[in-house]
This record gives sequence, C-alpha cells and structure tokens, in this order.
Amino acid sequence: MAAVTEDLVKLYAQSDALALGELVRTKQVKASELVETAIELVGRLDPKLNSVVIPTFDVAREVAEAPGSGPFAGVPFLLKNLGTQWKGTPLTSGLAYLQNYVCPADSEIGGRMRASGLAPIGRSNTPEYGWCISTEPRLYGPTVNPWNPAITAGGSSGGSAAAVAARIVPIADASDGGGSIRVPASCCGVVGLKPSRGRVSYGPFDADLWFGCIYFLCNSRSVRDTAAFLDVVAGNLPGDPYTAPRPEESWLSLLARRPKGLKIGYTLTAPFGEPYAPEVKAAVEDAVRLLESLGHSTEEYRFEVDLEEAWWRYNDIIAVETSTEFSQHAQFAGRPPEEADLQPFNWSMLEYAKTLSATQYSASLGAVRKAAQRIATELAPFDVFITPTLTQPPRPVGYWSMEDGDRERYLARWSDAAFMFAFNISGLPAMSVPLGMADGNKPVGIQFIGRHGDEATILQLAAQAEEAAPWIGRKPQVCAIG
Repeated sequence: MAAVTEDLVKLYAQSDALALGELVRTKQVKASELVETAIELVGRLDPKLNSVVIPTFDVAREVAEAPGSGPFAGVPFLLKNLGTQWKGTPLTSGLAYLQNYVCPADSEIGGRMRASGLAPIGRSNTPEYGWCISTEPRLYGPTVNPWNPAITAGGSSGGSAAAVAARIVPIADASDGGGSIRVPASCCGVVGLKPSRGRVSYGPFDADLWFGCIYFLCNSRSVRDTAAFLDVVAGNLPGDPYTAPRPEESWLSLLARRPKGLKIGYTLTAPFGEPYAPEVKAAVEDAVRLLESLGHSTEEYRFEVDLEEAWWRYNDIIAVETSTEFSQHAQFAGRPPEEADLQPFNWSMLEYAKTLSATQYSASLGAVRKAAQRIATELAPFDVFITPTLTQPPRPVGYWSMEDGDRERYLARWSDAAFMFAFNISGLPAMSVPLGMADGNKPVGIQFIGRHGDEATILQLAAQAEEAAPWIGRKPQVCAIG
C-alpha cells in the first residue's frame, strides 16, 4: 500500500483531475499514491460531510495497478449512487429497498469512464431516488456543505459536489433531471455542466429516460476538467433516440480559444416564486459586468413562456415515469415497494401517478414539449444566456426534506430552481459557474446557457471567466489541506 505524505496531500489538493492524470502518465507520482491519498482524505474529511456512502476502495486500488494512459489515468473520483453502472459496484439509489443491487455490467458512460483511467473510490450520497435539490436520504443521512455545514450541499449530486469542493476528489460523476448537476455545483462553489440532449448515451440498459430530460456528466473544480470529461463520455449507440452535433475538435482543445464579441442575454426576473435574493441579484449583475469587461455585449431579457405551468406539467411526466421505474425495480426486489420503503414525498409521487389518465399524461407531455420549443425560440437570438443557478442562496439543511408527503407543497418550494428544469426540457446545454459568494460562506452559481449542440461556446466563456475571476484556489472551511 502506497504511503501518504503531507506533501502529496498538498499537491493532490492543489491539482485538478487533468493535472493529476499528467503526473501519473509522466511517472512523477504513482496512481496507487493518488488513490491512497483520496482514501486518506475520505477518512479525514468525510465524517464532517457525509459525501461518500458506499466505499469502493478495492475497485480503485485495482484500477491503480494498471491505470492506462487515458486523460484521467489513476485519478480518484466518485460514482454517483444513482444512474451510472460500473460492473461489480453496489448501486442503491439511496434506498434500503435496493440495497442488495450490484451492477451486472458497465453502462455506456461507465465504460467510457473506466477507459479514461478514472479510479472510483466510492459512491457519492444522493437524495432518495434523486428527485430533490438537497441530499438528505433516510438511509444514509444528509450531506452538508463544506463551506457551511448548516446549509445544503444541493442535490441530487450533492455528495459529488461536496466531495469535489472539499478536495476529497477532483472530479465526480453527476446527473441532472431538474438541476441535479447544476444546483449542487452552485451550492458548493464548483463547476457543473448539463450537456445538450443526445450528447451522452443512456445505453445499453435504457434507450430513453424522461423523454431525453435526464443528463449525465460531472462536477469538477476546473472548466478544463469538465471539457475533458465531456470528451471522454460523449457519444451514442446505434438506435439512440437523440443525438447532438459534435465539433471537429475536442472540447478541451477548443478552450484555447477565447470567445469574442458574444451577444449575451440575461434576466433579473424570477419566472415564478420569490424574486431574486439581493445577494443573488448582485452576483448576476457582477457577472454581467465581468462579461462586458471581457468584450461581450449584454441585453436584459424577461422570459415570456409560462415556466410555472410547464413545471407542474413536467412533474406529471416524472410521476408516471417514476412509477414505471419502480415497477421494474420490483422485479429485482421481488415485490413492489411499500409505503414504509420510501420517504413520504416519493410515495406521494407514486400515488399521484395512479390518478393520471393516459390522456392527461399525453397532454402534459405535449405541453412540456411546447414550452421547450418556446424556450429555445426565445433564446435563439443570444449566443449565451445567463441566469442565476438558484434564485436564493443555499437553504438550510432540512428545507427540502423529502419527509414532506404533501406533493404540491414540496414541489412549490422548488421555485428557487425555476431556471433549472427549463433546460432539461428544452435540451439546451447549461452550466453553473462559481462566480458568486454570499456572506463569505454561501456560494452563488451563475448559469450559462447555450444553443443545442454548442457546449463549446459556454465552456469557452466559462474558461474566460475563470481566468478573469479565478475560483479554483478558493477552499471551503472544512478543507484544511493544500
């Protein structure tokens, strides 16, 4: 077993994933040393965070024995405890009901991660079955924010974002059905890109998820890590229902070009729910000034599409799709779920699904697709559009508790994330960039939205912003390393 020195811990904490991979490829450090450092940091830091709920140390050690020559050779990371399949690892989705499930094979994205050299040290905490923008499953308990343990780390990729922010890993698996990559990125002060619809395959276990409204990528500390990760996992299988045009060059290489003279739209008006908190409004205005100083033109714009109506229609689709998924899980579990198996909100969604007729379901699907069309049409004049990721600073732990079984009351509280699901349903790429901070310990993310298939422009703009207003050196309070 490789020795862990404080010098190595410091180097690890100061490096992004690509830098660590380069150290391995050039034999300056061994992959086994990186893996043991990550395991050491799980022991030091995770008792404060609760971000790693299923250790897979032996899997990471096995990868480290032959890390290959990929861009992330031997780099420790976390698999999310929802969605991504990596053969031989447990995957519970935060549920005791599924606690005996072990992945029988890699999903397509899991196989691509494996080929890149990533070494999974564990599965990150998620809310029970994912439909929450905080991470507080009954089975594992809450993940707290490394900047301030009283506030949420976000969800559903909360464990991933918290571990990245705390330097336990430089990059982590994440997924997004209504903000679940971007919300925790915002709450924890890291980078979170939700790619275009069709960019990453659902195969081979699934052909489609929520009509193309679920997306997979990562949380990371640097824009270049996110670009390189996109290079690794992007691609389709024969018969995939959605595809997206791919640039001739890699996204990582495209970062070398700084965008010039972009037409950037922004909004200072929440589409529904509370107005922006003053700190959030100030962060958006600061971001606008920063982008203007970089030579871009900006224009304020207010959405005309009724996003509140689309939100409720979208949840009709999710309720039915979730019910279908649990009927499939019942085949593994040997029985359908009972009320005691689920937190009250999830049970309320299954019960609500039973009240919807096929005609109502079809009507909601049509309404969501129409809203998606309107969103893309309204934003078409802009090269990039920006919003706050969340309209309020991170809420206290418990604010979005799934112990609330009142479905409508619970979902109404999601208005903080009103700008999230709009880009799940429209398929546009959207990225939370850590440009703001409230009270010194409450990160505020700014969301960059691009045209379908054009992750390149928002990645380039984010890299330009990262260069002008660096965030990679910022460390949260829990992180007393590096």
